[in-house]
Amino acid sequence: MLVWERPEPPNRPAPAPLSRERIVLAAIRLADADGLDAVSLRKVATALDVRPMRLYGYIAGKEELLDLMVDAVHAEIRPVGDGWREVLRSLAEATRRAAHEHEWLADLLGGRPQLGPHALASGEAVMAALGDVEVDAVMPVVAAVNAYVIGAVRREIAERRAERATGMDEKRWQASLGPYLERTFATGRFPAMAAVVRDAAHLDADDTFRIGLGFLLDGIGARISGGVKGA
Repeated sequence: MLVWERPEPPNRPAPAPLSRERIVLAAIRLADADGLDAVSLRKVATALDVRPMRLYGYIAGKEELLDLMVDAVHAEIRPVGDGWREVLRSLAEATRRAAHEHEWLADLLGGRPQLGPHALASGEAVMAALGDVEVDAVMPVVAAVNAYVIGAVRREIAERRAERATGMDEKRWQASLGPYLERTFATGRFPAMAAVVRDAAHLDADDTFRIGLGFLLDGIGARISGGVKGA
């Protein structure tokens, strides 16, 4: 029986009250502070002042714990809006906010779909907004938006981690590479890249995400407009 359907043991007030919710919240606090490497059943038990074996009455192991953590964060991802475009934009922006709030989430997004109750509620809101889209197009549309968000978020989180590891933010990093790029571009071997680096607007992460998402949604709209009311 999956963890979503398996009953919890009866609550015992001593030596310390315990529940799946308390276990998951403790694990999330550890991950928020120090990343997924800080999450183990032993460390979670220590944070809750219980013996590790007590946790096994509630979860089968770390994989279930990670599934529960991801689903708990999906409670923060509730797409809203009128029409498919607004809801898909809301889904993308809410997922990005959640990953920025819980950096470890970027490492767990993707792969097989999340099927916990909060993830299903989020998916239901999206599917309902796509009700006028041809049914065979629904999953590819959602997959395209999720792929864009996951790629963008992982790049942003990787930049955060690089900044922490090197002590050098993006502007300082770019400045350190400036002389090398000038010498390289002066050879004339990369004219297209040189033109973009020198002449294009240098957008921050928020604008880059917003504009790229707009391109994607425009493409989705063009592809499915014949089958969507008001697209």
